[in-house]
Amino acid sequence: MKNKLSYSVFYTLTILSISCSPEVNEQGSQNVKPASATTRPEEAFPNQRGALQTTKLNGQTVIYQLFGDQAVFESDILLSERDLRQDDDLQVEGTGRTKASSRWPNKIVYYSISPSLPNQSRVLDAIAHWEANTPIRFVQRTTQRGYVLFQTGSGCSANVGYVGSVQYVNLASACTTGNTIHEIGHTIGLWHEHSRADRDTYVDINTGNIITGYESDFQTYVQRGTDGFDSPGGLDFGSVMMYGSYDFSKNGLPTITKKDGSTFVSQRNGLSETDIQTVLSMYP
Repeated sequence: MKNKLSYSVFYTLTILSISCSPEVNEQGSQNVKPASATTRPEEAFPNQRGALQTTKLNGQTVIYQLFGDQAVFESDILLSERDLRQDDDLQVEGTGRTKASSRWPNKIVYYSISPSLPNQSRVLDAIAHWEANTPIRFVQRTTQRGYVLFQTGSGCSANVGYVGSVQYVNLASACTTGNTIHEIGHTIGLWHEHSRADRDTYVDINTGNIITGYESDFQTYVQRGTDGFDSPGGLDFGSVMMYGSYDFSKNGLPTITKKDGSTFVSQRNGLSETDIQTVLSMYP
């Protein structure tokens, strides 16, 4: 099934051994060199550059990339026609959406897995991890109009939040269970952790090192002109939704550093305690 803009939506063990509240190794003080300076695990079209486009969100210019008929924001977030309408009142929080209409009703995510998707256990393991740590429940879709389809993609990507029609989690063969947990985070309504309004208290964004066209991917929700709130506790370097220091570097130098200049790696083991608390605040 193709990801058409008219169907996708914006607004993110064999049970995992990381059940309940997994411990996260931040490795924050290590200067870790990236395996690739120009890509990251969660990217809709790895090593490809779409046509740069602009749209307005609450009067602020936002840049996204267009790959054929698919609009992509922040590398792995799929945008819909509704998202791109300039009159749409998008509301987000530091790491999640605030609109009740963007949350899954009754905390139930209806889903279907494409029969052609390889290694389906990574989806089932990721779902098990979410259910072990949050009140979100996943139910196989029968006739529900609003559901998420896990299918094969060029990379790892997803829509953010609930819209009431088919939406997608796209998984290439290289997408791991941890990447799938991240993409389900978008499906639930989570943004990337670095988009918090207070993030500049904790990190520096090294704009000169960012690949041209990706600068807006490093904006906070305030810079994007959208409203919201930051979950308590400050920026969480251990969040499964956090960018790493070298994501989208054009020169091998870090794009995000801590205030002391040190670099850090992102983790894709499982939800952090802050991730869990954010979901609980969205789905009490």
